[in-house]
Amino acid sequence: MSIPTRAVAPFILIAALFGVAAFGQEKKAERKLSVTLNYTGAGTVDDKHKIIVFLFDNPDFMSGNGMPFTSATATSKGETLKFTDLAQEKVYVVAVFDPTGGYDGMSGPPPSGSSLGMYSTEPGKPGGIKIEDGKTAEVELRFDDTAKMQ
Repeated sequence: MSIPTRAVAPFILIAALFGVAAFGQEKKAERKLSVTLNYTGAGTVDDKHKIIVFLFDNPDFMSGNGMPFTSATATSKGETLKFTDLAQEKVYVVAVFDPTGGYDGMSGPPPSGSSLGMYSTEPGKPGGIKIEDGKTAEVELRFDDTAKMQ
C-alpha cells in the first residue's frame, strides 16, 4: 500500500517548518554569578546555622521596596555559592546570618540580631554586579557581626 503524495506533503511541510524554527533559534548566552563568602563573625555556621544569600535586581531593597528574585544557602563561613541561568544584567547581593538558626529566608524579613552583609564598592551603598552574556561574574562578600538587623 502506498501513501498518496498529497497526504504526506503537509507533514513534510510541518517537519520542515519545525526544523527551520529550531535551527533559527539561537541559544541565549547564560549569565552566572559566583559569590564567595568571607564571614568573620563570631557565629558558628553549619547545617543548622546557615548563611542565606539573596539576589535582587535593583537597589530599592535598601528602602524596603523590592523582593529578592533568588537565594541560596551556605553551611560554612567561606563557601562559594553559584547562581546560574540569570536573566538580569546587574544584580545586588545581600547575606544574612541568624545565629539562632531559626530563619529560613522565606518567612519574612530576617529576625532582629541577624548579621547582615552586602556586596558594596562604596560603604553603605549596594554595589551592582554587572554580568555579561555567557560570562561568570565572581565576587567576594566580606561581612562580620557589625551590621545587624534591628
